[in-house]
Amino acid sequence: MHRSARSCAGRLHSSAGFSLAELIMAIAVIGILSAMAVPFFLRYYQSATLKSGAQQVAAMLNQARELAIKQNGNVCVTLPSPTTMRYMRNDCAAGTPWTGAGTDAAGNMNLPPGISATVAANPIFNYVGSALPAAVYTLTNVQTGATLTVSVAASGRVTIP
Repeated sequence: MHRSARSCAGRLHSSAGFSLAELIMAIAVIGILSAMAVPFFLRYYQSATLKSGAQQVAAMLNQARELAIKQNGNVCVTLPSPTTMRYMRNDCAAGTPWTGAGTDAAGNMNLPPGISATVAANPIFNYVGSALPAAVYTLTNVQTGATLTVSVAASGRVTIP
């Protein structure tokens, strides 16, 4: 800021910039606003992490469905651990693991970091894309305990309600 003022003698003198008090007040206001915004940002980030994880799991389930249709056979989706998913060809117990893009040598695909999953019954997609049994995956954010579900209908449709 540039200010011009007349002194008592009538001469023009100028002062440029901000005073120290103005600078301290601006920093204090920014600090208060930042302190208020951080908790909201953290909650948003954790919620977005869970939603992103659910979208990734839904994409993995849709990929298994497409694989069953493409190979004209059955593909079972299993959870070897709460943080990994695996496609088994033909049968859940005695089938062979599918390996391809995004899998390790054993056929495992990692879920997003910070997300764990559980399912009561492993869905098996058949050659027409339907799934038996229907399944509900419960995804949990391990930091907050918040949950979100991914559903597989008997028709094979995968949704995040």
